[in-house]
Amino acid sequence: MRVLNVDGRAVLETAAGRADVATASSGRFGPDPQSLFTEWDAFGAWAATVRPGPGGPEGPLRSPVPRPPQVFAVGLNYVRHAEETGLAAATARPLTFTKFPSSIAGPDGDLVLSGDQVDWEVELVAVIGRPAHRVAPEKAWDHVAGLTAGQDFSDRAVQMAGSPPQFSLGKSFPGYGPLGPALVTPDEFDDRDDLLLSCRVNGETVQEGRSSLMIHPVARLVSALSWICPLGHGDVIFTGTPDGVGMGRKPARYLTSGDVVVTTVEGIGTMTHRCVAGTEVPA
Repeated sequence: MRVLNVDGRAVLETAAGRADVATASSGRFGPDPQSLFTEWDAFGAWAATVRPGPGGPEGPLRSPVPRPPQVFAVGLNYVRHAEETGLAAATARPLTFTKFPSSIAGPDGDLVLSGDQVDWEVELVAVIGRPAHRVAPEKAWDHVAGLTAGQDFSDRAVQMAGSPPQFSLGKSFPGYGPLGPALVTPDEFDDRDDLLLSCRVNGETVQEGRSSLMIHPVARLVSALSWICPLGHGDVIFTGTPDGVGMGRKPARYLTSGDVVVTTVEGIGTMTHRCVAGTEVPA
């Protein structure tokens, strides 16, 4: 099952076409994509019976999870990314921080730069459908509504300011957490634990890696987080980025006005963001 947010309305997408959820369900499910997560099992059962015809709703795509209650993010979850940053990989327990929900954006649009050290980080993002509290890893996938693509855009100057660094603030400017273009249920993938992630800047491939190389895969992340924070309907987890970020290059390379960032996750789709100049954060 693939779910889109088409101009603020939940839309079911199949190979045959698209169906507006509220219309096709005669109001059984509302138009707000975020509301689907509170009835995820019922929605999934209904969606399995729908046969969209050709065409369907068109319009700008927005985040398939527009207002997640909690946004978790995981750092140093790929060995080679840890190596390029000069930091130790988080092998014993996931290194976790937050991106504030106000950073969530859609899969296409302008990225307003907050300074001259804004970096890219392609990520696979897991979305919670069934609440999870103290779940075992082998049961964790049962709580995942679906997967989507994400970018953990990061202002490194803000992130690394002070001691200790302020990870969450540097990663939470408006638009720094885009998601999309679709939410895809785990059963749609041949191997939900082995997906290709890539990021291109101005046509150049800067990141390419497989989610099977995560130190802590999705099931482990959901389980570990659920033992500390109860996970609820529509919470999202940015699962970490592979190597190739700008900060890890010598010399470091960051995004500038006019750059185009294209983010792709296998089986989910592609996001495109155009960088525009913004106002730098005062010291």
